[in-house]
Amino acid sequence: MLNWSFKGAVLVGALLGSIPALAQTAEELEAQWATYQEVRPKGIHELQPYRQETTAPLKDGRVVRLVSLNPAVNSWFLLRLETADGKVQDSYHLENPDPAGQTLGLFGDGRTALVVENAEGTMRCAPWLGSAGSLTVARKTGLPFAPLCGDRIYLRNQVSGSRSNLEATTEFLRDNVWGGERIVNFVKGTFFRDSEMTTSEALAASGQGRLDIGPGAAEMDFALEDRPVVRTYNALGFDGAENKNMTMGLWYPIAGLEGVFTSTIQPRHLAQSVLKGEGKTNWLDAVESRANAHFVGFDLSRFDLSYAVGTAHPGLGWSPRPPWDVRPRGMPGPDGVRSARPLVRLGMIPPQKADRAIAVFTGGFKREHAAFKWGEYIRLNYGTHYGFIENGVILSKLQPRLSTLYVLTDGTIGMKTWTEDDNRMLPRIRFARQNGVPLVENGIPGPLVPHWGAGNWSGSAEAKLRTLRAGACMKEENGRQWLIYGWFSTATPSAMARSFQGYGCDYAMLLDMNAMEHTHLALFTRNEGSLHVEHLMPGMAAIEKRARSGDVIPRFLGFVDNRDFFYLTLKEGLEP
Repeated sequence: MLNWSFKGAVLVGALLGSIPALAQTAEELEAQWATYQEVRPKGIHELQPYRQETTAPLKDGRVVRLVSLNPAVNSWFLLRLETADGKVQDSYHLENPDPAGQTLGLFGDGRTALVVENAEGTMRCAPWLGSAGSLTVARKTGLPFAPLCGDRIYLRNQVSGSRSNLEATTEFLRDNVWGGERIVNFVKGTFFRDSEMTTSEALAASGQGRLDIGPGAAEMDFALEDRPVVRTYNALGFDGAENKNMTMGLWYPIAGLEGVFTSTIQPRHLAQSVLKGEGKTNWLDAVESRANAHFVGFDLSRFDLSYAVGTAHPGLGWSPRPPWDVRPRGMPGPDGVRSARPLVRLGMIPPQKADRAIAVFTGGFKREHAAFKWGEYIRLNYGTHYGFIENGVILSKLQPRLSTLYVLTDGTIGMKTWTEDDNRMLPRIRFARQNGVPLVENGIPGPLVPHWGAGNWSGSAEAKLRTLRAGACMKEENGRQWLIYGWFSTATPSAMARSFQGYGCDYAMLLDMNAMEHTHLALFTRNEGSLHVEHLMPGMAAIEKRARSGDVIPRFLGFVDNRDFFYLTLKEGLEP
């Protein structure tokens, strides 16, 4: 565990150096870090060691408190109405849709108001007064994101996903984000059959040039012309293959989404230098060796990565896996937090990012499975529960030794095994998700890949290690950074590790498993006023909802979901 005397001081120093206009003093930050470290029950705001709080009086004697939960990220705020003696009457979770270009503060000189400042000017509003657009009205809209203060900020509302909320959300997104677009299933035969978007250099590529397309071909012991061709069930609309017949290990561009590619392989066809190469794995059995694995690669020079927790998962309480005697008495969860309330978890892409969203994929394990039952980790940090951060808010602490996919405030995307020293990045982390131990580390299988219990690899409902699994990896290719999502129809961690290794991944980690719902990936393309939804595998479409009109309402983009997920958006300034 960290102690304040040295490492805590380093963290405060890192924070002070990253935010020039930070209002907290070093003493305040020290006190907040000590609270963060305390082993006791606490509220979610106490788990935010870098929070900044301001208060202002109201004429009726009450007090308004505005809490910036992470000033370096400048995204999530708590607005609390309190009595004069500090009793909380109500709490509201506010979201700043433009953290880079807009600030939110509290003005309290006689006429207390929220102050929202951006390039268009300064606006003051007092939504607690009950006028049109007030907090009360916004809460009653049924919208997960309800506009406030001239549409400059959002109130995050807890919604159930009922039909009335679903329809209200869909109409809001169509009117304000998607411009009245229809949302339909993607059908390549009608959408792109005669479109110029199918013509590209990739279609004409052949011979050695094909090997250089996308994130870089998988290593195989075949000449290019002799590589096996497989008929796949890949449901994406990709160019360069007839009738879904894909040459194994090569990448095919997704029609209409520059910088996105798909590939497929069966582990048995990987090069022997990979299958018998550096790093230890278990021997692949005949079933998983022949099972198709499908991949989608994203050129991160074109896309930003974000993460959101679901309405319910992952939870913040205890996993039942670690033994009871590692739990400190009275602690409702490993971080002392029972729930995220009054923060609102939505499992949905916020409106300000929806019109640039190009992909979603489900995140990691539920809290129930996100801790260790065997091995040395069960007594480290109360069972080593997997941590996660959304919009700079620590919902569960990041734990050493775990695989971590993270995004910093400057847009840097990384994947690594977390260490205590990495905690100095905490003030600058916008998003993070941990999920077990590495599949691949430094280009070779992780040390716990062949060890089922110690690696916490879980399995199917029948306790079989070979099952449907998904994972992700990072790699550098020709000076570009790539994020690759992998879907394995049935595989052990060993097959996953060797496959990611075969594609040249520097680091790879497990995501979720056992069902299409838990390994969901969808891409979004736009054409002639319609938003088209396509899925990596046909069965993934079953989770989508439909409006009364029959239009598809895509998961994570058009309605709230109980599971956590990652999403990619086109960088500002780039065209689809």
